Amino acid sequence: MASLAAKGISKVFEDGFQALTDIDLVVEPGEFVTLLGPSGCGKTTLLKTLAGFYDATTGRIEIGGTDVTAAPPEKRDTAMCFQSYALFPHLTVAENIDFGPRQAGVPKAERRARLESLLRQVDLEAHRDKLPNRLSGGQQQRVALARALAMRPAVVLFDEPLSNLDAKLREQVRREIRALQKEIGFTAIYVTHDQSEALAMSDRVVVMQGGRIDQVGRPEEIYARPETAFVADFIGAANLVPFEDLGGGRVKTPLGELRAAVPPAGNASFICWRPEDVELVEAGAASENVIRGVVRDRAYQGAHTELHVATGDADLGLQRLHVAGAAPAEGAEVAFRLGADQIRFVRSALA
Repeated sequence: MASLAAKGISKVFEDGFQALTDIDLVVEPGEFVTLLGPSGCGKTTLLKTLAGFYDATTGRIEIGGTDVTAAPPEKRDTAMCFQSYALFPHLTVAENIDFGPRQAGVPKAERRARLESLLRQVDLEAHRDKLPNRLSGGQQQRVALARALAMRPAVVLFDEPLSNLDAKLREQVRREIRALQKEIGFTAIYVTHDQSEALAMSDRVVVMQGGRIDQVGRPEEIYARPETAFVADFIGAANLVPFEDLGGGRVKTPLGELRAAVPPAGNASFICWRPEDVELVEAGAASENVIRGVVRDRAYQGAHTELHVATGDADLGLQRLHVAGAAPAEGAEVAFRLGADQIRFVRSALA
């Protein structure tokens, strides 16, 4: 295990495109940190810069307290798991896993011990003599992980490793990766654009957009207390409504006057609430924070039904509600209460 620190990292490519701007990030030993964001936000560029595949334009990278900014990838004590697996098609499972240690001159007895341990840990003992084309996608990903771990790296870097798997297999393999990371204790930096994947796997999530970091925090912090409209909308579903501060936690919005448990900070631009934060009430209910509207469409999602509700302000767009159990039909008039403690205030963008 080792820590990793990026200090003031920027990356400008030869065509002048600035992919990263002033990235500061510290990953603790044994921590699982996910870089999350939409395509083009800079997360893979940051990962490849940390790995040494790209040179940082400015800034400093440290692994285990050692400056590796100018070091080539093979000198950084990291290993990469790629989206495409990057397995040698002519080598067996065992030969793929053993390739790195063999090239590095690790003694034969030590190589054998590492191989047997990793085959057991990734549950591939019965497949050791198979070529990659005889394996499923999930099995190939486990081979790629075992091959990376065979070098005993301080930090393992994952570049969207599950994107080629179907939904059910993704869930299975992500659990396996997380369990193995906890068992062995390696430091992990994981790139994905899948919010549920990031929330399920991570000790901390780094949300990126436009080559910058918007917010860093534990998954429950990122979800429950987003700091910007982008983070609120990107992590799960969110309703964002502009407001005017009336003081004392009361705000004027296109949905009506609402009361929040905590007053807004001076730089907040929107109130934010999650679709599951509301409860349906009787249409004639006269109570604080009750909002009325008409169901425009609905989508059954198993555990809940998602409603899109039109309120009095047509310019505001539809509000999203998640309702467990029986849900109103399209065209029905509904009223819902938003708890004062469920209202968050977010900035429109980074300060």
